[in-house]
Amino acid sequence: MHRFWTECCFANSIEKTTFKEAFQFGASPDWLAELVLTGKKTATTSGLFFYEEENEPIPQIGDYSIVLNSKDEPIAVIQVQVVEVIPMNRVTPEFVQLEGEGDYVYWWDSHKAFFTKELHEYNQTFSPDMLVVCEHFRKIYSKE
Repeated sequence: MHRFWTECCFANSIEKTTFKEAFQFGASPDWLAELVLTGKKTATTSGLFFYEEENEPIPQIGDYSIVLNSKDEPIAVIQVQVVEVIPMNRVTPEFVQLEGEGDYVYWWDSHKAFFTKELHEYNQTFSPDMLVVCEHFRKIYSKE
């Protein structure tokens, strides 16, 4: 992981900083990582509840993260460009397009299913107006 980050820093002349986290995207990490590699995915949505429950700060503009595949191998480095906290039912079709996963109906259904399952583990229920963290990011490094 750190070697991948070092290579990214060298390639992008990044000094005196580190990455915030290394993570897999959602329920289909290989597919979603591939969307990042091809430039089709430049945004993501996560539930604010999970940040609060885990006492984790929400992403900040400028944060770097390493995207992992399903084998926890580093695939790409992304940098956060914009962060918004809004109700899920206010996420726009334009934002959904940036997620690169399909149309609005597909996005809504897949995110509702994912959040419902994850919230259940905390004895919480899904609500269409639950607050979500919408991030725009750019890929700054990959080996491909």
